Amino acid sequence: MLGVFFDWLRHQARRRRWDPGQALGRRGEDLAHRFLRRQGYTIVARNYRSTAGNAEADLIAWEGATLVVVEVKSRQSDEHGPPERAIGDDKRSHLRRVARAYARKTDTPWEQVRCDVVTVVLTGRPRLQLVRNAFSI
Repeated sequence: MLGVFFDWLRHQARRRRWDPGQALGRRGEDLAHRFLRRQGYTIVARNYRSTAGNAEADLIAWEGATLVVVEVKSRQSDEHGPPERAIGDDKRSHLRRVARAYARKTDTPWEQVRCDVVTVVLTGRPRLQLVRNAFSI
């Protein structure tokens, strides 16, 4: 519970300095990070960029022996549809590039890599949902 309070405080400070959309996205990543840790994931990187710099993943984690590239989608509400609908072909391609780069870096077999999505809806109490293996890698 204390972590949620500190996330909120960080978010308030970011809102004063950052673009509102950027602050919202980072708050969603903070909440998703804590959420995935409670689900048993081991987070090893945040905002990981491929060495070429042309692709980024919000979180990189291990769930057991599986390398998981995680995209976090945050929204103020879900009145315009679920947040995961905003993941287009370009973003999927970027996530695949990051997955390949990180798998090579860690000598992880491709069969042990997947992409998950965490959706965060920030109406009232934040609602988080994990979509395992959200799309084929």
